[in-house]
Amino acid sequence: MSRSKGVKKAICIMSGGMDSTLCATLAIKQGYEVVGLHFDYDQRTMSREKRAFNEVCDFLNIKNRISLNVNFIAQIGANALTDFSLNVPKDGLKDEVPITYVPFRNGIFISIAAALAEKEGANALFIGVVEDDSSGYPDCKSDFIKAIENAVNLGTKDTTKIAIKMPLVGLSKAQIVKNSIENGSPLQLTWSCYESEEKACGLCDSCRLRLKGFKEAGAVDLIEYKN
Repeated sequence: MSRSKGVKKAICIMSGGMDSTLCATLAIKQGYEVVGLHFDYDQRTMSREKRAFNEVCDFLNIKNRISLNVNFIAQIGANALTDFSLNVPKDGLKDEVPITYVPFRNGIFISIAAALAEKEGANALFIGVVEDDSSGYPDCKSDFIKAIENAVNLGTKDTTKIAIKMPLVGLSKAQIVKNSIENGSPLQLTWSCYESEEKACGLCDSCRLRLKGFKEAGAVDLIEYKN
């Protein structure tokens, strides 16, 4: 599909979480026409994440939204988000890569998003990776994103030029909360919990990082927690 004259289009990988929601908000503020891309991979909170994705898209008036089933990720397994025989850790963040790491998930997501970007004539791809104040997933590192950006542009048509944008990569969770509030990103619609779909558990890595961010930002998180 050819790119319309004067129109900047961006693919935004959107999980329904606070980071990717802020990325989509920033992309819109930067003048991009956003295509929201969401992935279902039989993760524990799949239906709740999809609800958050759709509610965020409604709020941000993102009409072009695509939700893809990539449940082969669950067939590969080796992570607590898709393997229900493994427990989601609730004993705090540690130095090693946690069992909630889904092997090469961002590499898979970016590859699919790049194909969609080429089809849509998009010149940017936004992803909400956070390198420092995070769970320590290797596919969230800026060096990895830069390397895969190079690979994407080598593996697509000469007329396709895709910039992978990671505006949050060097931010703390507190900075992400503050930026979300300042830019009108709908934090109240986002979902971060790895385990629960009704009330957030408040104890998994993702909930801990989210709550830490709100506390350090001096802000109130409006979603409900069990703990």
